Amino acid sequence: MPSTRLSELIPVLQVAVAPVILISGVGLLLLSLTNRFGRAVDRSRQLIREMREAGDDHRDRLAWQVTILYRRARLIQISIILGTVSLLFAAVLIITLFFTALRHLELAVLISLLFMCCLGSLIGSLIAFIMDIRLSLKALKMEMEHELAGTAV
Repeated sequence: MPSTRLSELIPVLQVAVAPVILISGVGLLLLSLTNRFGRAVDRSRQLIREMREAGDDHRDRLAWQVTILYRRARLIQISIILGTVSLLFAAVLIITLFFTALRHLELAVLISLLFMCCLGSLIGSLIAFIMDIRLSLKALKMEMEHELAGTAV
């Protein structure tokens, strides 16, 4: 196995470590998503407990809220999965960049494909996140309309 000099290794490390910035950013996104997921699950459990003691009319509203929260949790789950897949592609990209630079291989197509998969997964994650936020706002609007209609009567 041919040895690599330190002067050759430093640029290799610089190139291979560049996607770590992406990993850091996606990691913060995943932190936010897991917090949202936990809140949706906890709120669903609380509403289910309330449903056991509620009257029929109130039970229907609570069931509707639980349904919305479940849909939101599914969107957040999809977003978390795609964000994690994006991180996996970034990690494989780093290893591939390091390996190809060390071995002086030409794998530009593979590197490009890994990078596109990484960003494609990130885009999918962000789209699911946006859908969750929209659904959350829609549920809030419907709840506000219900409350306002109840006070106007």
